[in-house]
Amino acid sequence: MAVAPARARPAPRTQPSRPARPAVRPERKRSRHSRARMAGGVVSIVVVAALLAGIVALNVAVLRLNMTSERLDARTNDLRAANEALASQLSSATAVGRVEVMARRKLGLVPPVETRYLRLRKAR
Repeated sequence: MAVAPARARPAPRTQPSRPARPAVRPERKRSRHSRARMAGGVVSIVVVAALLAGIVALNVAVLRLNMTSERLDARTNDLRAANEALASQLSSATAVGRVEVMARRKLGLVPPVETRYLRLRKAR
C-alpha cells in the first residue's frame, strides 16, 4: 500500500493584537441641554397620556348617557302603548249604546217619547 504524502497545513492566521476593551464604559457627563430635552420628552409623554385618559373618560360618560337614553326611550314607548290601551278602554266604556243599555238595566230609565224645549227669559 502506498501512502500519500502528508500535506502541510497552513499556519492559523493571527490577527494583530488589539488593546483590551475596558469592561465598563466611563460615564459621560450629560449636558444641561440633553437633560432639558429629556425632561421635555417626559413632560410631553405625561401630557399625551393625560389627554388620552380624558378622551377615554369622555367616551365612557357618553356611553353611559346613551344607555340611559335608550332605557328612557323604551320606557316612553311602553307608557305610550299603555296610554293607547287605556284610551281604547275609555272609548268603549263611554260609547252611547253601552251607556243606554246600562241606564235601562241598572237604573230603569227609558228613552223620552218627545223632546221638549224650554225658553227662559233674559235676566235684567
